[in-house]
Amino acid sequence: MIVKRLRDLHQTVRVSMRGRFTILIALILVLCVGPLVLLAADEPSRRSADMIENAKRATVGILQAEAVQANDPGFGVPITIRGSGIHLGNGRIVTARHAVERSEGGKEVVPENILVLTDDLRELLATRQGANAYLDVAVYQLQGDQSDWPVSQVTFSDEDVTYGNEVFTVGYPMGRGPALSFGKVGNPNTFLATVHSRLVQVDLTTCRGNSGGGLLNDEGQLVGLVHAIIQTETSPAERGCSRLGFALPGLLVKRVVDAVLAGKTPGFSVLGIHLETLKEGNRWILGIAKATGPSRHAGFRKGDILVAINEIAVTTPAQLKNYLIERTEPGQVVVVRVRRGEMQHTISVKLGHS
Repeated sequence: MIVKRLRDLHQTVRVSMRGRFTILIALILVLCVGPLVLLAADEPSRRSADMIENAKRATVGILQAEAVQANDPGFGVPITIRGSGIHLGNGRIVTARHAVERSEGGKEVVPENILVLTDDLRELLATRQGANAYLDVAVYQLQGDQSDWPVSQVTFSDEDVTYGNEVFTVGYPMGRGPALSFGKVGNPNTFLATVHSRLVQVDLTTCRGNSGGGLLNDEGQLVGLVHAIIQTETSPAERGCSRLGFALPGLLVKRVVDAVLAGKTPGFSVLGIHLETLKEGNRWILGIAKATGPSRHAGFRKGDILVAINEIAVTTPAQLKNYLIERTEPGQVVVVRVRRGEMQHTISVKLGHS
């Protein structure tokens, strides 16, 4: 009986000690592993902050050519920033063409040289490498001591954006900055009369002065170049900014930059047919109103109904524009199918150069 009680007591002590040992191990794990988990949780935010800081340092302001006093001379900064640009590395700056254009002799020209302001307030000379009016892009090369150039740079994304993607931009809204704005992609396939290519509509605050600044994804890669806004505010204090912004697609901007760096004239395909919308029953269709350029002598007739290009059905002007810009090259021969009366005809056209 005594032996059995001693055996039971020993078992109880073993169970109790095992429980205390388990609690001790758990406390050690909480005290030692817990901070590691918290550190791991902080890592993405730290990487995000570094990525954003990199984009900020890679952004430059495009300075006004003429000597203009700042709006608030109390700050003692006698400069005016008219646009934004972003450093691609090796001193190469990409910006919007309209952000650098100047009026000379009644015409808008892209100047040979511009001045830019870096994030650390260095004023640098940059020389034009190339520009494209069709896409509103200009490429410049920084001059002077390389140690003065931005130490940060951005790279193009290999993928296009789509609905709801998170994006941000860095620039000089209203000539001040650099300032950051965060938002999402709305419609990645929209158009304005200000440029021939499609545009990416974004839901983030952009202003005058943001033009030419980079639109970046959540990895800090360049997915667009800020192009325009649609003014939505009526208050004088809020004019000049909007949450309805538009950017040039990064993949198309990259085509211009690559062409410039290869010593080629950047350009896109031109077909030369002018479309008009016609109503047929309860549907709107595309009629050919006029043929110019490459299509002038190809055999199109006014009133022909556009059906397809290279057997890709075309139902909207946007489809035709996108196909020509993004899936063809100047000099390529395309086959356009039209309906003329009750018959369909195919017409071959050698594409021109924008």
